[in-house]
Amino acid sequence: MKMNTAPSRPGSSLPERIGKTPLIRLDLPVHDLDGISLLGKAEWGNPGGSVKDRAAAAMVRDARDRGQLTPGKILLDASTGNTGIAFAMLGAALGFRVHLAMPSSVSPEQKSILHAYGATIDWTDPDQGSDGAILRARELAGNDPKRFCYVDQYSNDANWLSHYQTTGPEIWQQSGGLVTHFVAGLGTTGTFMGTARRLKEMNPTIQTVSIRPDSSRHGIEGLNHRDNSIVPAIYNPHLASRSMEVTTEAAYEMARRLARDEGVLAGISAAAAVHASVLIAREEAAAGRTAVIVAVLPDAADRYLSAPFWMEA
Repeated sequence: MKMNTAPSRPGSSLPERIGKTPLIRLDLPVHDLDGISLLGKAEWGNPGGSVKDRAAAAMVRDARDRGQLTPGKILLDASTGNTGIAFAMLGAALGFRVHLAMPSSVSPEQKSILHAYGATIDWTDPDQGSDGAILRARELAGNDPKRFCYVDQYSNDANWLSHYQTTGPEIWQQSGGLVTHFVAGLGTTGTFMGTARRLKEMNPTIQTVSIRPDSSRHGIEGLNHRDNSIVPAIYNPHLASRSMEVTTEAAYEMARRLARDEGVLAGISAAAAVHASVLIAREEAAAGRTAVIVAVLPDAADRYLSAPFWMEA
């Protein structure tokens, strides 16, 4: 994923290192199921540590190509964590300032990373979640449009297109075209929208499964409960063959299980995707079908290790 940057700047090659993350085999969750393979797209392999590097780099490139992110302008957006970190990383590497609106409930680890990159943060009411951050970003953009370049990841087509152009083809190639099910969580919805579109074009029989928390008050970082939040403009519910809900407790339990039984420190939304994938795997095995299930693992657990659930038995 290349961007129009000055080659003499030290960080200008950073966007070229985004993508081509590994597809890892998760054996233990499905070890007793014949004919089932469970694979995880390990997005923590990106330089900023998450799947959001892909969309952030594409949105920055698009804003520059359109003449919106010009020298002296500040990139502005709302984020619940990883996209903000990706923007902050890119701003530090490519030489533009970043201003973010974020719920104050993001993890201490994420706050430390944002501070390290030098981003400016407006902390919003945690009870308002992503909606509160979006409303604050809109307010900032409206009050001073000449100062800010508001990229608005929730409405920006470059978000989902980044996954259409990269994540989908990578999964197809890495699975040898054998993928039968694609599973991803819904936050901004860009990862699911773009990847599902591309995979469906490659094989219309692929089952595209979206996951979300089972309630509006949940602990699955990065995912939204759609019924009680602002619906992203890029979201198309018809792209999902199936929608599944995951409890916070199930995601926590799977995160602990992956760490202790597989040696995989997966983030909470990644664990939620694996939990849903295991349910699908058991359904397919019970029906006597074979399946190659690919789940997006948006980030690793190192951003959430301060959460108390890790200490539970």
